[in-house]
Formats: sequence, C-alpha cells, structure tokens
Amino acid sequence: MLQPHPDTPCPVVESIRTALSWTPSGVLTVNYSLSGAVDQLLIPAHRLAHESDNLWRHTCFELFVGAQNDAEYYEFNFSPSGQWAVYGFRDYRDGGPFTSSVEPEIVVQRDARTLKLTAMVRLDCLPGIQSDIRLWVGLSAVVEDLNDSLSYWALKHPPGKPDFHHSDNFALQIEPTVVDGATID
Repeated sequence: MLQPHPDTPCPVVESIRTALSWTPSGVLTVNYSLSGAVDQLLIPAHRLAHESDNLWRHTCFELFVGAQNDAEYYEFNFSPSGQWAVYGFRDYRDGGPFTSSVEPEIVVQRDARTLKLTAMVRLDCLPGIQSDIRLWVGLSAVVEDLNDSLSYWALKHPPGKPDFHHSDNFALQIEPTVVDGATID
C-alpha cells in the first residue's frame, strides 16, 4: 500500500493499493487501486493513448524499475487519460525521455469510490532488463485534488521533500515468477 508524504496529505484519498507481477516472458503488470472520494479529485479525461510528457504534474501513477546492483533505472508514468511516458536514467536523476518500442497497455476503471489503473509493460524491450534478474521497484502516485493541490504517495518516502527517484522509494524486490503456468502476484 502506498503512503502519503507527510507534507502533502490528501484527506479525500483513503488508500492506494498496488499489486504487480512479472512473468518470464518479460511482461510486468502493475495494478493501482485508489479508494476515496474520487469525485473530489482532478482525474485527466480519457484521450487517445500516446506518449506524453509532464504527466506527473497531474494525477498519475508511476513505476520505477532498476536491475539489482545497477545505478541505471527507468521511470514510467501512467495517466488515467491513457497517456504514458518512459524515462531512462544512468544514475540518480541523470537522464531523460527514453525512446523505444515500449508502449504500455493501460486499462482504467472508475466509479464514485475507486479509480483503478492497470498497466502492462514489456520490460524485455529495455536495455539491462532481462527476465532472469532481480528487479528493484518503486511504486508511487501523484494525486491532484479539486484545489489543484498535489499529494505524493509512495511505498516509502525518504526524509525531506517528496522524491520518487530516491533509492528509498525502490522498496520492493521482484523476480519473474510462474508456478504451473499461473503468474503469482
């Protein structure tokens, strides 16, 4: 479950739960489920799915992925609009937009109390990510309310201001897992 940064609470959000799976075929699936007064949030309207920059300035869900013992990492931004962005970094905040054949599939469901986003990404398209390694993962979210205030949510926050790129955010380790042909989440 993601935690709000102590300096940026959002009282209308009750929780943001996450789940993910990574298959030996190279597909990482991440699920975000925001519960609360969704009608009190600014949720980007659905658009034609395409790559777009600055999604983090509004409500969006983020995924950070790096190989174990490697300073390089990737950042994915998934907007409820269906838009996405991919960034590649050589080291802490040393990088920028990453152009590749990575095109996430994004599915969004919304009702009065929940906003759910599922994103599927082929990680085998990324340099340095093979299906036989352990990954360090950071899951996070930016939530915008009707007052244009941003709230920052992550698995773990470092001391100080919100910083999803900080190594503390990479709080989850995963390996590709399949048992009898079924993916374990």
